[in-house]
Amino acid sequence: MFRNSIPKSAFKAISDEFFAMSIYTQIAKRFKGDPLGVKFDEIARMEGEHAVFWRTFFEKRGYAAPSQIGKLKISFYDAVLRILGRGLTLRLMEMNESDAVDLYSGIVEDRMLDGEEAEGLKKILEDELVHEQEFTREESRFEGFLAYVKDAVLGMNDGLVEILSVTTGLAGVYGNPFQVALGGLIVGIAGALSMGISTYASVRAQRQVQEGVLNRIVKTSRYVAHVFKERVAAHMLRKGYSERVSNAVAEESSKDHGMLSDFIAAEEHGLRKEALGKPLKAGLYAGLFNAFGAFVPLLPYLFSPSIPASVLMSLAFAGGALAFTGSLIAVLANMHVKKKMVEMVFAGLISAGATYLLGRAASLLLGVTAAY
Repeated sequence: MFRNSIPKSAFKAISDEFFAMSIYTQIAKRFKGDPLGVKFDEIARMEGEHAVFWRTFFEKRGYAAPSQIGKLKISFYDAVLRILGRGLTLRLMEMNESDAVDLYSGIVEDRMLDGEEAEGLKKILEDELVHEQEFTREESRFEGFLAYVKDAVLGMNDGLVEILSVTTGLAGVYGNPFQVALGGLIVGIAGALSMGISTYASVRAQRQVQEGVLNRIVKTSRYVAHVFKERVAAHMLRKGYSERVSNAVAEESSKDHGMLSDFIAAEEHGLRKEALGKPLKAGLYAGLFNAFGAFVPLLPYLFSPSIPASVLMSLAFAGGALAFTGSLIAVLANMHVKKKMVEMVFAGLISAGATYLLGRAASLLLGVTAAY
């Protein structure tokens, strides 16, 4: 009766608000004395008001509002946020606010509320949009850091999957964990060097091309500003602005060559000077984290006396690490975290299983005995 008479979206809404209030309060304590901590404290207060709205919604219909939030869930989430650091925490919070906006927009459209409640929910929706904007603004300060984190995470994931596959495949051939560890170590070192050097070369080449484009735009804007002015107006018109507004923006931007060139670079080439990559830093992040990722599935073979135990521990270690990298990739790409974690673990284990079978086939064909 209870769950049939109250839409599922209401259960999710009140659960999300209580959880958000709890986790924002935790984050505010962590950033105490910091302007960001003050913002999180204010957001936690607003989430508490939203929870009161949903409690009233349930009580108005004759039911006690569910308010229990698992302490284990909050503790786990808080620990993950501590590991992610400030920049990734903001990205994750922005994703949560986006989900809340989608949920509340759907509730408003379903017209499950009376007039007063609908107005109250619109106010909550307005608050969520403000939160999302605040997180986006704060996150932009860590844009450069997030770009390098992306290189690091992708490098670590590559090392994980590669060495998990290599060691599992070698385990199917050899019966000595040390031989597997040695082979995996050689491949891991080579992979880390290759990843670091290729990332450095790629980012450097990309930066050189982008700098060439930016320099050309800056130079030409000094001598043919009237051409760029016309292009600014045309861009604004294509976006749907009136001719009066478009011409006013073009006129204003033409007064500053820097502003004019920045507009053209962003609109026509998608380039911003502050977003140019740093080749050396990107290469170091990718190479070092690739090596770290490679070490995770390799570790059991260095200490375990048997191949079966090494394989099982390697799969367990790598599965946990793949789930972690999957969550980071999801946060960086604004994707569904749980789905990405499952996808990463599943893909890694499938790869390992396939190479193990390949190793066993090679062992039989070549006459190599794997003594377990």
